[in-house]
Amino acid sequence: MELKSQHRSLKISLIFKIILLVALIGIIVRIAIWENYYYHHEEGRERSTPRVFGDVSTDSTDVDETIPTEESKQNYYVDPDKPRYLTIEKISLHNARVLPVGETPKGAIQVPRSIFDVGWYTGSNPPGQGGTTIIDGHNGGPTLQGVFKNLVLLSVGDIITIEMGNGIKYNYRVHDNITVSLSEANQKMKTLQTSPIQNTESISLITCTGEWSALQRTYLSRQFLRAVRI
Repeated sequence: MELKSQHRSLKISLIFKIILLVALIGIIVRIAIWENYYYHHEEGRERSTPRVFGDVSTDSTDVDETIPTEESKQNYYVDPDKPRYLTIEKISLHNARVLPVGETPKGAIQVPRSIFDVGWYTGSNPPGQGGTTIIDGHNGGPTLQGVFKNLVLLSVGDIITIEMGNGIKYNYRVHDNITVSLSEANQKMKTLQTSPIQNTESISLITCTGEWSALQRTYLSRQFLRAVRI
């Protein structure tokens, strides 16, 4: 009888241990599933609602890689006091069309669909009226390089030209050109709203750069360039 009792106790103990093991495995599986969900659905959530007015819209899956013809560029017209073309000789950028852009519902600055056009943020002053003009453009699309792919190559002293709708051209000299991480971008955006030299008209150029994050659907760095009118 005693032997049977001990056998029964061992059996109950084994069953209890199996139940605990199954429960532990279940907990581990649930944690793993939760972590997987979190990282795929929550990572980058802070960036989906910029803390300041800026950053650029970075959904590069819906872009136009059609190369504009010279005729389409020549036939592009804007009001006399609005920017029409952007030229940067050093990086072989000639008469890129300047399109007016606003903000996305999330507060980011819109970017033209064409990777060969640049966007003038209409929340900033147009060139020639003092203050700071903010212009953005694509680094690239799925298969082709964008208008600002080589923006990083510009250095202090390089010249940027904006032609207005009335044909007047304004020249700007690069003052600074920096690459910042995504985590720094929000705070750095504030510096792009003002001129690097007090009481001097300026332009600020913005593009995405660095490594592409499929998870966050954005490049992990920003290129910020400031230039002053000469």
